[in-house]
Amino acid sequence: QVQLKESGGGLVQAGGSLRLSCVASGSIFSHNSVDWYRQAPGKQREWVATINHIGLTVYSDSVKGRFTISRDNAKNTASLQMNSLKPEDTAVYYCHLPTGDAWGQGTQVTVSA
Repeated sequence: QVQLKESGGGLVQAGGSLRLSCVASGSIFSHNSVDWYRQAPGKQREWVATINHIGLTVYSDSVKGRFTISRDNAKNTASLQMNSLKPEDTAVYYCHLPTGDAWGQGTQVTVSA
């Protein structure tokens, strides 16, 4: 079973940037889409972005133009570059592999005003 591990979260001021990474174990990573989700305190988990196995991307309206999802299949890694961060981006960010419904443990992103 694939395992996912996120890293790169932290505390940043509004307008700043962070880059999240998700490393996957197993050989199925390169053949599947990868999602990023986030969950703010007291709110439901929210889809952020998806990249498919050939690199096509789609974003939620709330992050479009500010966030960029990418992947390196050779390294079994997906990344989320987050620019122009806003306080409302504060959440735990999760990596997700739809095949097998695998989730990472999450990484906290906090954006101060």
